[in-house]
Amino acid sequence: MSDAKSDCRIVVCAALNQFIQEKNPEAASVKSEDLMLQTPPDPLMGDIGVPMFVFAKVLHMAPPAIAQSIVNIITGSGELGGTAPSSLGQFIAAGPYVNLKLNKAGTGYSVLSRIAEQGENYGSLDENEKRPFEGRRVMVEYSSPNTNKPLHLGHMRNDALGESVSRILKKAGAEVYKVNIINNRGVHICKSMIAYKLFHEPNGETPETLHMKGDHFVGQCYVEFDKYAKEHPDAQQQAEDMLIQWERGDPEIRRLWKQMNDWAIGGIKVTYDRTAVSFDKLYYESETYLKGREEIMRGLEKGIFFKAPDGSIRIDVSEIVGGKDDREHEKVLLRKDGTSVYITQDIGTAISRHNDWAFNQLVYVVASEQIYHFKVLFYVLKKLGFEWTDKLYHLSYGLVNLPSGRMKSREGTVVDADDLIDQLHADALSEIREKGRETEVGNADDVAEKIALGALQYYLLQITPVKDMLFNPKESLSFTGDTGPYLQYMGARIASILRKAAEDGINPDGSKSSVALLTSDCEWDLIKKLGEFPSVTAKAADALDPSVMTGYLYSVSKLFSKFYQQCPILSAENTELVKARLFLAECTLTVLKSAMSLVLVPYLEKM
Repeated sequence: MSDAKSDCRIVVCAALNQFIQEKNPEAASVKSEDLMLQTPPDPLMGDIGVPMFVFAKVLHMAPPAIAQSIVNIITGSGELGGTAPSSLGQFIAAGPYVNLKLNKAGTGYSVLSRIAEQGENYGSLDENEKRPFEGRRVMVEYSSPNTNKPLHLGHMRNDALGESVSRILKKAGAEVYKVNIINNRGVHICKSMIAYKLFHEPNGETPETLHMKGDHFVGQCYVEFDKYAKEHPDAQQQAEDMLIQWERGDPEIRRLWKQMNDWAIGGIKVTYDRTAVSFDKLYYESETYLKGREEIMRGLEKGIFFKAPDGSIRIDVSEIVGGKDDREHEKVLLRKDGTSVYITQDIGTAISRHNDWAFNQLVYVVASEQIYHFKVLFYVLKKLGFEWTDKLYHLSYGLVNLPSGRMKSREGTVVDADDLIDQLHADALSEIREKGRETEVGNADDVAEKIALGALQYYLLQITPVKDMLFNPKESLSFTGDTGPYLQYMGARIASILRKAAEDGINPDGSKSSVALLTSDCEWDLIKKLGEFPSVTAKAADALDPSVMTGYLYSVSKLFSKFYQQCPILSAENTELVKARLFLAECTLTVLKSAMSLVLVPYLEKM
């Protein structure tokens, strides 16, 4: 479809310029890349539509009359812009649109041969054979765990978005650098440390002695502190005092802090490996917050910030907060005791990152709760004089809730990521065993793990990022409907068909004469959808929205299912048609596998 769209633009553009020259010679000529392309609502009206509304003023004509005139020029020409219109198909006027009914044989061969030739790289090149994001350097920050608790369901949405967006950007040609800021200092970290000293250290308890994953153990300490604080009013002050000691470098506090950080980070990395989430560089708040403090002190000297009566250092943010109350017109950047707040380290981290890897864009994947925070962060950096601030972008995403309500870490009501995947894994394994498919799928435990991950990741990505969502584990594991397991099943079904054909000595045939046999509506609809993959990739990359890709995957899977039901593959009426349909199935699998990897759904040969 990419070639067809490009050729359609060229032909219509050439006809338009010829018509403009006749009607209004003083008007500027049209560039083919400026023409808007749309998909007609009814396939009977054509496959590609070019609206004529924008030319009404220049030509002093109604759009339908312009469309008819352009079609007359096209149909009366043997060649336009170096392309023979008749080779593309039939151009028709449909109201204010110039529509093209594509030549099925020629377009089908163009689409499928590109897929076969490019293989896993298909989808990266646009209609002009260029990578749309070539030359763009994008840094993506995601996950940002705290070392006082394990990853939970909310982190899973963050990780899925960050990893998927990174893969989509890379597919579109961008150079991507994935980073993670480990929030390993602060009052919340000290709370877990206090609980450990109170309830575990006296008994010599560690994650190893309790046979617990390190991050789970530290998270348990955090919950224990919350219970402790409800009975001890001075608990919060104890944590704040410990933070002051930490910032002063107290050796005993630092030793305990390092030990508990190692436990937490070690456990978190195990979960990253399990979910195929990775990073090019880890940043640690403990290493970047001082840089932020230096910049704030520099800004104070320059009068960008001011010292409040209580001794804290603040900035006036009236310019960006609009009608919020007076209290929120000032943002604290350093506490009165000189300790850093969250935004302090974010300032230092942003500066360090640009120094480390000069980006064209830095995308922060952070929940919508932090919209105000990032608005202030970008404002502070701009005030400090960093020109690259305009290249910062907050990819805000909605919260993940459960049927039981919102999750709270300190109260221990979160859904732990490991526990959730374990449960999904167990449910998938149970399904495999109930259907008696252990032998057929091979390693049932490995297949169950991939089904669990596909179910979770796809469910989290199929909703537009900005929206809040309700996670339903049972729905996510369904093998029918818009789910990860449904895509995996479709991929496994195609793989099975291709294996059976190979066993019977039948190979797919992608020759032009073979593809010309694919003329049914369901075959044509599937071919057209496969041809959209490059434009879908570009759209998802531009919008930083994996749900564009999940929607596409579901459409491809449904169209293949329809094709499979209505057009027998291995039992087609003749060998030539069998080979042609096998080639279409093979190309479909290539696209499915590639697109599934972009939304973190593992491909399964057998299921």
